[in-house]
Amino acid sequence: MAIGNLIKSWENIMRDDDGVNGTVQVLSQLVWMLFLKVYDLKEDMWELYEDDFESAIPEECRWRNWARSKSQKDQLTGDDMVDFVNNTLFPKLKGLGITSQSSRRRTIVKEMMAESYNYMKDGVCIRKAVNLLDGINFDNQEEHHSFNAIYETLLKGLQSAGRSGEFYTPRALTQLITEKVNPQLGKITADFACGTGGFLIDAVEHLRKQRSKAEDNSIIEKTVFGVEKKQFPYMLCTTNMLLHNVDYPRIYHENSLMKNVRDYKANEKVDFILMNPPYGGHEQDSIQVNFPSQLRSSETANLFMIEILYRLNDGGRCGVILPDGFLQNDDASLIAIKKKLFRDCNVHTIIRMPGSCFAPYTSIATNLIFFDKTGSTKETWFYRYDLENGQNFSMKRNPITRDKLSAIDEWWENRVEIKDEKADKSLSDTWKSQCITIGTIIDGNYNLDFCGFPNEEKVILSPEDTIKNFKKERERLDRMLDEKLQEILDLLEVK
Repeated sequence: MAIGNLIKSWENIMRDDDGVNGTVQVLSQLVWMLFLKVYDLKEDMWELYEDDFESAIPEECRWRNWARSKSQKDQLTGDDMVDFVNNTLFPKLKGLGITSQSSRRRTIVKEMMAESYNYMKDGVCIRKAVNLLDGINFDNQEEHHSFNAIYETLLKGLQSAGRSGEFYTPRALTQLITEKVNPQLGKITADFACGTGGFLIDAVEHLRKQRSKAEDNSIIEKTVFGVEKKQFPYMLCTTNMLLHNVDYPRIYHENSLMKNVRDYKANEKVDFILMNPPYGGHEQDSIQVNFPSQLRSSETANLFMIEILYRLNDGGRCGVILPDGFLQNDDASLIAIKKKLFRDCNVHTIIRMPGSCFAPYTSIATNLIFFDKTGSTKETWFYRYDLENGQNFSMKRNPITRDKLSAIDEWWENRVEIKDEKADKSLSDTWKSQCITIGTIIDGNYNLDFCGFPNEEKVILSPEDTIKNFKKERERLDRMLDEKLQEILDLLEVK
């Protein structure tokens, strides 16, 4: 089943159940059921190849034994289904005994179900939801690659998505960055804010191409890991990794900013980092104290950049997506971060990307920043990626694809400075591609706004998104008007 049709059918089922309220709960229901469905698929494979296979899940709680049935007459449904899910399935999976000898397969189940809940009250609706997921053929490779679209589609409905910096990273960008960073087999690759695992999946596939026939999957599973703070993307990432034949995914449900960066030991450092850290977020003082005082910032993306600098091994490489604010901001702490970045690392390439890359979540222009820890920066190449004929990326009309980024590949292999054509000779020179020396960067106090877009790019939203934005703005103005009116009434002492 196509992902788009799955989401529509899923939402229709959720609307019929009085227990489900809002997009967050719709997503929650989808995530734990998807996990159990995919985990059962993996158990089919393990059972086939392992003589001593033993399920980590109690027999009656395995998907095949309660969700699937040979005939409609035998299907668990109605009150019996509600009773089973609430009083057998969840208590047993949440209560799995874990010891130091427990297999990773068992601990994954416990971790995944620990913060999951069943909000559905209608057993018939639960049966419909189960049947819908059971009909998906996850053996299909196309379904594998479109898996993240489940989260992307539902994310649009979360009201806080744009404000919290929570955006789905298009696969075209994760592929491009992974290819350019070029992780190597046997070295550690990480994403400290991995979301649904887009970068990690591309890293795994990139490493599999380097593996010899004699080497098994474990060499990859032991060297690729991710950290994710939020429950839903963490669960989807783990499920996604299982789906891509990573039997023991190293995905950690925690906030990687919680640890003091000065305490990282050599065995906690990594060789390759692929990231699109959340930006626009705000971290509390209790988090900021984990970073050197001169580098501290409340901006989440800046703190992740500091963590990257402390956790990247000598000789390591990194590709990260950052907003324009990182390049242009003159905040003292951000200048200090950039000084450390250019002093400790070779920032060899910055690619300016249009704001429409992340539409409709945000119109913020982003940048792909590539550096390696092989010495300080001597010069940095800047390149502006322009869409033809003034187009914008659009999730429906003009989606971003890897093929559409081929101009970056061509320039990457043959770097030349490119001056923009001027409509008027009296105008100052501007550049599409330019090599900037570290001296120029220092003289400009680490303002990295080179090869920017000559005109402000406007993102054209769909009519639905335009109406939503209008309503939000109207509500904001109404609140402001009410507050001002109350101030006037207070001054006049009018009750």
